[in-house]
Amino acid sequence: MLTDTHTHLYDPDFAGGGAEAVRRAIEAGVGHMIFPNVDLASIEPLKRLAAEFPDNISKAMGLHPTEVRPESLAGDLAVIRRELSDASGYVAVGEIGIDLYWSKEHASAQSEAFDSQCGFAEELGLPVIIHCREALPQVLEVLKAHPAARPVFHSFGGSVDDVRAIRRLFPEAFFGINGIVTFKNSGLRAVLPEIGIEKIVLETDSPYLAPVPRRGRRNESAYLPYIAATVGDALELTPSQTAEATTENAARIFGPAVRRC
Repeated sequence: MLTDTHTHLYDPDFAGGGAEAVRRAIEAGVGHMIFPNVDLASIEPLKRLAAEFPDNISKAMGLHPTEVRPESLAGDLAVIRRELSDASGYVAVGEIGIDLYWSKEHASAQSEAFDSQCGFAEELGLPVIIHCREALPQVLEVLKAHPAARPVFHSFGGSVDDVRAIRRLFPEAFFGINGIVTFKNSGLRAVLPEIGIEKIVLETDSPYLAPVPRRGRRNESAYLPYIAATVGDALELTPSQTAEATTENAARIFGPAVRRC
């Protein structure tokens, strides 16, 4: 079975709350999915869908960098911290980070939010799911203050030099590989040997970044096998070797619930 370590099937893009998309994923061989939170409005839809499939879904809680607003930041972070104390449990803090692609307007507040949430992760002994877009130096600068952080670089599409820069600070960092790896001009396939299968986890980032041959459509976790096939081909691994290694990696970072699949 495969594990999708980053998917938003609770998103309004999915009719009926996303249950049918979860069922399609399970039928496609994706036995476990991790749902990272985005903002305060997404908390309840995420929890509702996860509760329908307790053996197949784990939850992560965080405030996405593009949803950071200076005027509401303190209150928003207080909600996130309370959620992380919820007895129902979360396997990671995320998705959190810094995004300077869309706007640099709230760069300082994004760094503050990221720093605070990395602190939550250290307090609770949880890994962090990092959204980093055109902001790797800024992300690494924040992470320097959190040596106990256990980072997963979500939607990684960087270079060999980026991998090495991350590993200089966090040798045990994991890298989330999604549909970008299937894009003709991404160059990511050539970077995979530098990462190595032992530090790769698979993801879709549904409903975004649908892989070839579904590119241009709404993405969903059922498309994860296309990503797994491309990763396996690049690293000369069989489908079963790719599935076994990446699911084991997911269990190592996110905990034994992943193995329930």
